[in-house]
Amino acid sequence: MSKIKIFSLGGLNENGKNMYVVNVDENIFVFDAGLKFDNDKNLGIDYILPSFDYLIKNQKKIRGIFLTHGHESNMGGAKEIIEAIPKVPVYATKLTMEILKSDLEENGIKKANLKQIRPHQKIEFKNLSVFPVSITHSIPDAVCFVLYTEDGAIVYTGDFVFDPTMTGPYKTDIGKLAYVGKQGVLCLLAESIYAAREGHTSPHNRVASFIREVLVKHENRIIATIFPAHFYRIQEIFNEVSKTHRKMVIMGKLLQQTINKAIDEKYLTVDKSKIGDLSNLNDKDVVVLISDEKEKPLVNLEKIVRGYDKYIKLKDTDTVFITEPAYEGVEKKMTMLMDEIAMLGADAVSLSNKKHLLHHASREDLMLMINLMNPKYYFPVKGEYKDQCANASVAEEVGIKPENIILKQNGDVALFVNGMLKETTEHIETDEILIDGKNQKDVGYLVLKDREMLGENGIVIVSCTLDKKTKKIIGGPEILTRGFIYVKENQDLLEETKAISLEIIEDSIVPNSKRVDYTKIKNDVRERLGKFFYQKAESKPMIITVIQEV
Repeated sequence: MSKIKIFSLGGLNENGKNMYVVNVDENIFVFDAGLKFDNDKNLGIDYILPSFDYLIKNQKKIRGIFLTHGHESNMGGAKEIIEAIPKVPVYATKLTMEILKSDLEENGIKKANLKQIRPHQKIEFKNLSVFPVSITHSIPDAVCFVLYTEDGAIVYTGDFVFDPTMTGPYKTDIGKLAYVGKQGVLCLLAESIYAAREGHTSPHNRVASFIREVLVKHENRIIATIFPAHFYRIQEIFNEVSKTHRKMVIMGKLLQQTINKAIDEKYLTVDKSKIGDLSNLNDKDVVVLISDEKEKPLVNLEKIVRGYDKYIKLKDTDTVFITEPAYEGVEKKMTMLMDEIAMLGADAVSLSNKKHLLHHASREDLMLMINLMNPKYYFPVKGEYKDQCANASVAEEVGIKPENIILKQNGDVALFVNGMLKETTEHIETDEILIDGKNQKDVGYLVLKDREMLGENGIVIVSCTLDKKTKKIIGGPEILTRGFIYVKENQDLLEETKAISLEIIEDSIVPNSKRVDYTKIKNDVRERLGKFFYQKAESKPMIITVIQEV
């Protein structure tokens, strides 16, 4: 019998940043390692990773990181973990592994312990094993993982839908899922994003008819923005364009590489004669594919709309087609862009997030999964807390006892001893790593606080020059401000600021002394001027004092 702990380092009470840990005695299994896009709450931050300090501290116990599929919310943080722990084994199916290798290469990470797996082939770990099962998502080669323990199986679904029209590398192996369920499932971890939506997600995840309507209705150039890793949507677009006389131009090195590799590996079926080049970019009836960047959703469309793109200039005859429904954190930006497009005289078309759904499980999908697995315990994961609660109500509806439904937040531990859920107050410390652009290091909340202060109140710089030998003031103090006051109309305030700064500096210099306490001067200037500015302007700018000797 085993002692099993299940908890998340990210992914609960949020969308993205998925990382779930199952600790069986002294064996750690990590399922997914995702990131989350920032929603403009954190100034200048592009995306957020879960802190993986726990994995670094316990790296010798990690048997592997298991990636369900190639989307950023589920594998976008893997490269940072690999960089920190090069020896950690990372397991993924073929396409997911290719995307990960591309990420590692782009970031110059050469040492990695990568292990490509195939669905339905068991991975043995002494008395434990992991069994990947094919499931349906918007990207090929997606799997859920079954961790077999002495007390029963622990199943993590990843992202899934049940859609009988999805074939080949998109197909769900329902027979294998049923087989897992008959063997006995201790705990099922299932996604929650669409748990409040009635019915099945299918057929609302398929939008071929809507794409066809856009192609027919809009005769001139169409600029379509897509997510590079949403292969099924790309296939739908290619299928519908192939039925017309239009050509397609694929913009961006990353998108071109992704599509070309997918065609070569048979993940996309495309008539290559329909793919044009830059010479077709301004054809009347061309379809131009642009992609989102990982760090900034819709950034490439934003460049085009605001006239910064090197190749594409938006014309009033164009139609901009956003081929994915709005998701949390991007709705505001999408609405603003569509408004700007309309002001330029072009048409803007997007998918309704009420009629068109992403490839995630709705209530009936979750019910079917629960019935197939027949778990003893149910753990709603992936989604905001209200979604987790909706997922819990789904489980109750199909007969799971309320006391066997586990609702947790990041770091909260679900403890199983000899196959029974036990009360525990254990909590694993969790945090976030804030990433700004190409800098892969954590920006940190102190930097964000500085950015917030600069954005709200501006900055004041006090500069002064001293004689190196005598320590007497030979220049300044000079006052420089940005974002604080309108200088031309506030000369009196600046003169008072200069006088206060001069007084503080002179009082701090001892005649004929060889040493000046610059730290004390900076602290005194910050404290005195801070009170002065708040009294005069009710504002708290950042105050920086620069003193140099010549």
